[in-house]
Amino acid sequence: MTLLRNPFILFTTFIIIIMSFSSCYSIKFLDDDHNINNLEGEFGNDFHFKAYPSNYFNTILDHEKNNNIKKNLEIISRFQRYNNMEKFNEEEDQAKVTTINVDSFGAKGDGSIDDTNAFQKAWKEACSSSHVVNFVVSQNKKYLLKPIKFYGPCKSSITMQPCKVAPTALTFYKCNNLKVKDLKIENAQQIHLLIEKCVGVEVTKLVVTSPENSPNTDGIHITSTQNIQISDSTIATGDDCISIVDGSQKVLATGITCGPGHGISIGSLGGGNSEAHVSDIHVNGAKLYETTNGLRIKTWPGGFGSASNIKYQNVVMNNVKNPIIIDQNYCDQADGPCKAETDSAVEVKNVIYQNIKGTSATNDAISIKCSKKIPCEGILMENVKLLGGNGETPNGIWGNINNLTCKNVLPECQKNSKIV
Repeated sequence: MTLLRNPFILFTTFIIIIMSFSSCYSIKFLDDDHNINNLEGEFGNDFHFKAYPSNYFNTILDHEKNNNIKKNLEIISRFQRYNNMEKFNEEEDQAKVTTINVDSFGAKGDGSIDDTNAFQKAWKEACSSSHVVNFVVSQNKKYLLKPIKFYGPCKSSITMQPCKVAPTALTFYKCNNLKVKDLKIENAQQIHLLIEKCVGVEVTKLVVTSPENSPNTDGIHITSTQNIQISDSTIATGDDCISIVDGSQKVLATGITCGPGHGISIGSLGGGNSEAHVSDIHVNGAKLYETTNGLRIKTWPGGFGSASNIKYQNVVMNNVKNPIIIDQNYCDQADGPCKAETDSAVEVKNVIYQNIKGTSATNDAISIKCSKKIPCEGILMENVKLLGGNGETPNGIWGNINNLTCKNVLPECQKNSKIV
């Protein structure tokens, strides 16, 4: 009773109670993990803090200059603390990067054990992470995988770090009587479709799409494969639409649309002084649009072997930089010039060009640069008409060819021409 009769003590006790209540209320707000429902309880179910600018609260204060002022100020203070904490957490999350390595999920990468399940587990973990993810596939390993799909959407951004040499999108290896139909491949890191050491292959209605500036993204790469037919396919890429290399025999390509890209190429062959053989290649019916090359045969100086029995028929070109090109001194080494002439070369023989027409984007519509030591042997050109973009007649380069036959060819053939 004495305590209650003393006004000063009574007033002090009242202030302490109020301060204690305020402090507990603030702590409760933080302990509730900044639950926005507390704010909705204060302002009503229609409240959404991100939908209202700061002057909204000023409007409230202007209209309620009464006993609710302290209450509103407390709510605003709590909202500001919540908003600042939210921004801090977002910045903290963005700074965190989670590395997920497929090896940690059981992938062996020895080329014999199936790693499909490990890749699926690693992807599930990566896709469900709330942090930025670096998805790692170890270099210098060979992962054996069954067909696999990586599904999204994922909670955060994911960076794929493949092995040092980028993988081929799809490889068929040692397959017999293989049929590939109605397949679409987009934006491969390197080769889109690789066919290696197969016998009896049919590829029909393939669609390949990649940017023009994407390096080493061959559409179809054929190596050590016999009896293959490619038909009715459209290829847009940053490298060869079709590339045919060592060990390939009896290749038939019909109904091919190519562009952008580097054209339809045989080779390169004989790199690193190696032996290479390609034979019985037939391209019948192709359209090439604004490609770097059209019909190309390329071999390295110093190599040996042969590219023989090659026939190109019924091809239309539109604004192609090098419509017809044979280069027995091919070199793509950026660190120094190749030795242009050696005592050996991959022999190029029995090549036929028939019914070829279109426009060239450069002055040299035909460029045949064969080796002085081992000239090209037996080249037939018949009904070939290539013009410049404005209808003018472009040039032709004819070098080191034995048995060149030309019938109705523009630009005109220059027999017995030598490359010095």
